[in-house]
Formats: sequence, structure tokens, C-alpha cells
Amino acid sequence: MKFSVAIQMDPIEGVNIDADSTFALAEAAQRRGHVLWHYLVQHLSFREGRLVARARRLEVRRERGNHATLGPAEAIDLAEMDVVLMRQDPPFDMAYITATHLLEHVHPRTLVVNDPAEVRNAPEKLFVTHFPDLMPPTLITSDAAEIAAFRREHRDIIVKPLFGNGGAGVFHVRPDDENLNALVEMFTQRSREPLIVQRYLPEVRAGDKRIILVDGEVGGGLLRVPADGEARANLHVGGRAVKTGLTRREHEICERLGPVLREKGLVFVGIDVIGDYLTEINVTSPTGIQEIGRYDGVDLAGRIWDAIERRVGEARARG
Repeated sequence: MKFSVAIQMDPIEGVNIDADSTFALAEAAQRRGHVLWHYLVQHLSFREGRLVARARRLEVRRERGNHATLGPAEAIDLAEMDVVLMRQDPPFDMAYITATHLLEHVHPRTLVVNDPAEVRNAPEKLFVTHFPDLMPPTLITSDAAEIAAFRREHRDIIVKPLFGNGGAGVFHVRPDDENLNALVEMFTQRSREPLIVQRYLPEVRAGDKRIILVDGEVGGGLLRVPADGEARANLHVGGRAVKTGLTRREHEICERLGPVLREKGLVFVGIDVIGDYLTEINVTSPTGIQEIGRYDGVDLAGRIWDAIERRVGEARARG
């Protein structure tokens, strides 16, 4: 099967071809003979009942500084595509949410990965709350008194924005830190969104594990170790990638999540585990497949395309 594939993402000219998961997906699709189109989310339009995008034909190559060729802009009807990859980076704001609503007009006839309605209903730090026995003690609130009570109970805590991403705005507040009230005031003055507060997990010093699930099945994992003096393990803020396997507990977590993810049409998911605890379920624009591939020798982009092709084939067989 050869597909027409539209990739909704950020500008491809600026991606790191050695790390970017969307680039790897585009490269794998091209090897399979699929025809690629690229467009920015701001070039998506709903017009007279049709969802169109001002898109450009895309060719990719693993050549630094010359990794993408884009054709002239054309208006394409997304209902005529076989697949849309929704791969723009968060923040998960109203623009992101609007894009999920628009893409529902073509899904599932055009397979959108991940399912746009389920992406909208599964923001990273909220979706995980449906598995309370897997996550650390957690509070979601804007109430300063509740946050103070949570701190008195757990003493060492993490405070972060509910819809943040990439480690932005994450604070480790120790028991003797006098800045909690000022921190809560700053967050609540800047946004009406609640905060998420969790018990600090000292196991993060050994690493925050990113595990990729492909259509509900484990694809591999990567340990991200924070730099000295840093509470965050994200690679782009100085975290160090380390080869890893999965523990029995991590396999148990994946077995719990897998059937739910598969049923919801969440084909490409990255979960974060610290110690024995699930902390996030990333469904918007997960990353990590290239790093895992280098360590484990697995072609996760190929496995993701196997799952996509299988889903499209099954849909066509159903008529």
C-alpha cells in the first residue's frame, strides 16, 4: 500500500535530524514509497465543510543542512489523504485543541495519528490520573491552602504547570524552601489553570525513563539522567541519555496501559516512569524513537508505520 501522508508539524527546516521523531517517521514513510506533504497548523482551514491545508510536497534525506526539500504550496483536501500525522509540538493550548476539533472532520476516514478526539481528552498530566494506583501522590488545584496542606504531608514536592511541556516551569520545592507561596502566586497570576503538585521522587536522580508504546505494545525505553543540580531529566535541558532495559514494574505499567491506548487509537505514545511510578502519558507529540533505536537497534519508526498501515488496511477492509 502506498499512502498520501500529510504531516502537521512545526517548520521542518529547523529540526535536529539526529533526534527528531517526526523526521524519522517521515524518512521511514518515504522509504516505503508513501507520498509526503508538510504543513503548519496555522495553514489549516475549515472551508465550506471541507478541511484543507496549504501544504507543500516533502522529500527528506539524512543530510545535515540539506535534510528537506519542499515544493510549492498547494491547497490539499485532507479528506483525500490516507494519513495525517498530528505532530506539532505543544503547548497544549486552545490552538492545539482547535486543531483536534478540525481534524475530527476527516478522521477516521483519513487516519489521524494520534486520534484527535483522544488526544484532546488525554493531556499528559491529566490522562495519568485515571491510573491512580500507578502514579505518585498528586494534587491538582489552584487552592493555595490545599497546596500548603499537601506540602505539610509530603514535605519534599514538585510544582509544575498542568499544561506545561518539555520541563518548562518545573520546580523542586524542598521542605525548608521559603518560596512556595510566591511561586504559587506567580503561577496563579499568570494563568487561571490549576497547578499539579506531586511528592518529590528522589529516584529521579537515577533517571526518568521514557518508554515508547506502539499501538499499545512496548517498543523500547530510554533513561534520561538529570544533570548535577537539576531536578529535570529532559534531554534539551541537559539530561543525559542512557541505554536501559525495562523492570518488571515497568512491564506491569505497560500491560495496564496498552489495551486502553490501543482502544483509543493512540498509536504512538511515550510514557514517563520514575522509580516505580508513572508520571506522564505523552500523546501529543512524543519523542525518543531515534535515541532508543541507536541504543537498542530497533526501528521504532518502522514499527509505527506497520501499525498505521495495519489500521488503514483494516478500515478499508471494513469498507
